[in-house]
Amino acid sequence: MLIIPAIDLRDGCCVRLVQGEISSEIVYSDEPVEMAKQWEKLGAPFLHVVDLDGAFSGSPKNLDIIKDIVGAVNIPVQVGGGIRNMDAVKSILDIGVERVILGTVAILSPELVCECVQKYGERIAVGIDGRDGMVAIEGWESTVEMTVCQLAKKIATMGVERIIFTDTRRDGTLKGPNIKATKNLAEVSGLKIIASGGVSSLDDIYKLKELEACGIEGVIMGKALYSGAVRLKEVLEVVEDKEKCLLSE
Repeated sequence: MLIIPAIDLRDGCCVRLVQGEISSEIVYSDEPVEMAKQWEKLGAPFLHVVDLDGAFSGSPKNLDIIKDIVGAVNIPVQVGGGIRNMDAVKSILDIGVERVILGTVAILSPELVCECVQKYGERIAVGIDGRDGMVAIEGWESTVEMTVCQLAKKIATMGVERIIFTDTRRDGTLKGPNIKATKNLAEVSGLKIIASGGVSSLDDIYKLKELEACGIEGVIMGKALYSGAVRLKEVLEVVEDKEKCLLSE
């Protein structure tokens, strides 16, 4: 299972929000490129970058920083936030990003998702952000009359192979991921799922690791790492030890 540190960008800084609320912002670094290099040095196999300015405005705002991050590390980077047209998708992939995450457009312009998947294949993933079981869009500022499972089923027909699922009620809270909803989404959609939101302990990692057979292939970690609640090295050891045990059985 992939352990993926998150780098959320706002006003040029690496920040964390609680449940997507700007008023809750904590700045952890004003050098996001250095933060990316640090996560790579500590063993991260992948990075998750969110352009928060882009998510709230509707178009990418941190391309220069993202380009610098990609150029500074040797591990793949996935990016989401405000990517709502083909030009934005292309511009991000052209700077070396491994995977683009489409969110709001999966609701507002599903035909764009289909077009992107046809052109870029697995380099396109869809982010489903849920609030009380319903889909949240536009930087989580609003919800639509569609459940996360309904959207997941729809996405599965578009050729998408991977979903990044975030329970917005858990994000940044350190209250643990929504295990039940994550498992259900994987079973309903049949897609690969990267879990996000609320991870707070090694126990949470063990629980998510147990769901690999259901399609949970990774977990994004933010506040738990930045606050020191858990250390990346410890998390990676948990995953590695678990995999060794499975191989020896």
